[in-house]
Amino acid sequence: MLRERERAQRRVLTILILGQLLAGAGLAAGVTVGALLAEDLLGGPGLSGLPSALFTGGSALAAILVGKLSQARGRRPGLALGFAFGALGAVGIVVATAVESLPLLFAAFVVYGSGTATNLQARYAGADLASPASRARSLSYVLLGTTAGAVAGPNLVGPTGVVAESMGLTPLAGPFLLAAAAYAGAALVISLLLRPDPLLEARRWEAEDTDAEAASSSTPSSPGDATGPAAPTRVWNADVITGVVVMALTQFVMVGLMTMTPVHMRAHDHTVTVVGLVISLHIAAMFLPAPLSGLLVDKFGTRRVAVSAGLVLLAAGVVAAVAPAQSTVLVTLALILLGLGWSLGLVAGTTVLTTSVPTSVRATVQGQADVAVALAGAAGGLLSGLVFAWIDFRGLGFTLAALSLIVVAAVQPRGVSRPEGAPAAAR
Repeated sequence: MLRERERAQRRVLTILILGQLLAGAGLAAGVTVGALLAEDLLGGPGLSGLPSALFTGGSALAAILVGKLSQARGRRPGLALGFAFGALGAVGIVVATAVESLPLLFAAFVVYGSGTATNLQARYAGADLASPASRARSLSYVLLGTTAGAVAGPNLVGPTGVVAESMGLTPLAGPFLLAAAAYAGAALVISLLLRPDPLLEARRWEAEDTDAEAASSSTPSSPGDATGPAAPTRVWNADVITGVVVMALTQFVMVGLMTMTPVHMRAHDHTVTVVGLVISLHIAAMFLPAPLSGLLVDKFGTRRVAVSAGLVLLAAGVVAAVAPAQSTVLVTLALILLGLGWSLGLVAGTTVLTTSVPTSVRATVQGQADVAVALAGAAGGLLSGLVFAWIDFRGLGFTLAALSLIVVAAVQPRGVSRPEGAPAAAR
């Protein structure tokens, strides 16, 4: 039985990672050129954070829908449909640039956000079948799978721009052509190959374990005992709320600084190719350290890792603020620290949600949690443009550095406690 479960988990992780390899390229398009595209169409940087706000806001809506569908039908249909809508949104963005329609562009960015939400929701599927001692590492492997596509995507801005120009489109539409193909490929991989469905299989295992425990007990069950009707579980307990707060604040800071970095760099004569390289290194720092983040959570617990996330984000904001505008090296360092802080915060918060919430409501709660994360990202993207236009990139960096301290405060002094039956992963 144990060997069968290990084989099922390995297969699920393999398929999820394959899907994430494709989906990462779709994720990178909006991150890399979304703000630049808006700046060109709107004629200034003040609202250049709007695309980021729209697709992260769209991801909030998608998180609810993907969570509900996954809860009712399993992870496979939920993830496949989410990626399919991400592809549809990318196509809409390309069409909007061709006909120069701002309403269509903004609507398409909302739909495009489905891909972002689904890309993140996939991490939960990686932990469904994992043992309590390895949940953080398992979900981190799914995040790691995003790396190749997400890192390659920004570096393909130039080549995809050439393809777009050959089709009579603006070069900045090129990455969204890639995103459409990438998200569509991820939808096909998940739809055809994600078997067994990890959430449905986790429920089956849970039922089998419960039946086995009941059969091995010589004492008949009575109402309210371990084998009888369970007492109502308070799903949104202090641990879960703290985990969501850490993820949401981490997302706000990360999106806020990341969104305006391309605008800041182009304003100081950095080429689009250099901007793409910096963003690709940032995305690599978001996803490549994921196994390390998972290992740290499994070993030291979510509280310590969440505090570390806040401190690393603080350092990222300060470095970005003090870096000379022409210093590609220091701006890159700030973005790498930003990605690392995001990784630590996301893995810590996600582990709490997976460990503390029963499978009967897990996907729904995870979807609701990701709504908060997505809305925080939307706010970070929108407000970053306004702050940038008001007090420039230096002021934005210091502002986000100060907000990073809230991540530290969110887990003090109590922190995220250790759920019953869980190892140090949630301590």
